[in-house]
Amino acid sequence: MPEPTTSDAGSSADPNTGALRTPPPFARLGLPVLTVQALRREGITEPLPIQAAAVPDALAGHDVLGRAPTGSGKTLAFGLPILARLAGAPAIVRAPRGLILAPTRELALQIERALEPFALGLRLGTAVGGMPLARQSEKLQRGVDLLIATPGRLADLVEQGAAVLDAVRITAIDEADHMADFGFLPQVRRLLDLIPRDGQRLLFSATLDDDSVQDLVRRYLREPVTHSVAAEPETTTATHHLLFVEVADKPAVLAEIAAREGRTLLFARTQYGAEKLTRRLRDQGIRVAALHGGKAQNRRIRTLEAFADGNISALVATDIAARGIHVDAISLVVHADPPADAKDYVHRAGRTARAGASGTVITVVTPDQRAEVAALTGAAGVQVVEHTVRPGDREIRRLTGARTPPGPAAVEAPASPPTAQRGHHRGPVARGRARGGDAKPSPGRRPRRRPAR
Repeated sequence: MPEPTTSDAGSSADPNTGALRTPPPFARLGLPVLTVQALRREGITEPLPIQAAAVPDALAGHDVLGRAPTGSGKTLAFGLPILARLAGAPAIVRAPRGLILAPTRELALQIERALEPFALGLRLGTAVGGMPLARQSEKLQRGVDLLIATPGRLADLVEQGAAVLDAVRITAIDEADHMADFGFLPQVRRLLDLIPRDGQRLLFSATLDDDSVQDLVRRYLREPVTHSVAAEPETTTATHHLLFVEVADKPAVLAEIAAREGRTLLFARTQYGAEKLTRRLRDQGIRVAALHGGKAQNRRIRTLEAFADGNISALVATDIAARGIHVDAISLVVHADPPADAKDYVHRAGRTARAGASGTVITVVTPDQRAEVAALTGAAGVQVVEHTVRPGDREIRRLTGARTPPGPAAVEAPASPPTAQRGHHRGPVARGRARGGDAKPSPGRRPRRRPAR
């Protein structure tokens, strides 16, 4: 495999003073000149700690074991070295030379988007469930340099002969702990057994204490260089608050919080709970959508895009779907339902306060949940501030920026209702649809055709 061409910016002199120029920070890590320039175009000039630690060893061909949480910059920590080491060789039909395994569809797609600006002529592709298998097979047939895949879909492609792994020279496993949580590690092991054993391996995980993750490290990484950054930065860069509410007040409190400015991520325990909360918030005129495993993949992608670009301001998600949420500038995370355990609490909280930014985490607690929430926040190791509130309290507004919901009239409705003349509505205003949402037509009405996008 050709070695990457690195920057020689450190040897050049300033034409005015004759002094040696200091090379850009990413150039000092050994990345190619064109990659450093591409990073600068994207506004990325200073490497984050995990990038500064892991990139030089990955570029040098070492196996790397990275302990780094979501939001720490690990995608570029393994992605940039992979792209650099794949440069200069042609793509091979059906046989990617680089492979990144991710636990969820959304994460795989977001990794592809994050790396695309730095591909510099290399062909990237994804193989994830919920999207047409034939289209992914066709792309592999044309040749893909770096494949980003979920284990299940890649296993399907391999079984059908659409993908072969004997040309893979460098493999990254992202969020190995979540792979273990979802039961994907047996599939990961079967895939790694198909890859040449002399290839390079990069494994990143928020925690390394899981026995199955340790077994993966022992079986497939050779004398790995280990780099670690703070495992749970979200517990120190986010502030955590418990809002004690009466059961009857909870819907109104959640609506006021969701009506705030800025991106708000609310968590529900179940798909049913996520849909129910989404309907309630939408009825209050809030631009909101639900994200859970029961949604079709194209719907989930559109919902995340709408959340990222601001077309919806609030997202209600379940824990499993949230594994793939890596959206910048989520300033508030709300546990509408308390998580099942401390690990889920930490993961939910990690959707805000990413990469050193600040954020707020709110848990809405009814009287019957107090003991449960006290136990899980204690196990998560977070310092919480407790507040007893009712709808409309200033304290809610101070903590979250809550506002009075705009009300049903603010929700998009048909321009010309078919059952009444303009300006003369019979009955309540029909529910509209926030972009990316899933509101269904009211019973008895014909579905309104959506305009082409």
